[in-house]
Amino acid sequence: MNSHIEHLNPDGLMKNPAFSQIVVTKGSGKTIYIGGQNAINAEREIVGKGNLQLQTEQVMKNIQIALAACDATFDDVVKLNIHIVQNQNAYEAFKVAQKFISNSNPPAITVLSVSGLANTDFLIEIDAIAFAGDK
Repeated sequence: MNSHIEHLNPDGLMKNPAFSQIVVTKGSGKTIYIGGQNAINAEREIVGKGNLQLQTEQVMKNIQIALAACDATFDDVVKLNIHIVQNQNAYEAFKVAQKFISNSNPPAITVLSVSGLANTDFLIEIDAIAFAGDK
């Protein structure tokens, strides 16, 4: 667990084990902003056309690669913004994403239903913010 990150679920707000209501970063370190990731692999191929679960898996792998490039992990993620195309089952995407997210200290998460993304084959896009404290 990163001691520079505090997860809060105060009384008066709904408590959910899948996400934190508040995440506070403190101390010195670096903030990492990862732009919206889609289900595209390194060869520029769309992974999982028409399959939200496969696309979510690729998106989360892309975020994992981006984090690793900054010497960070999903334990350092403080915020995820998830954009899912309308009429897709957000729960199915969330089940896949949870394989990557810490169960004890999950990030703050916002989920939006959108009419479309940059490519009509994209079903999901996720951007992330992480904070890696000085080691």
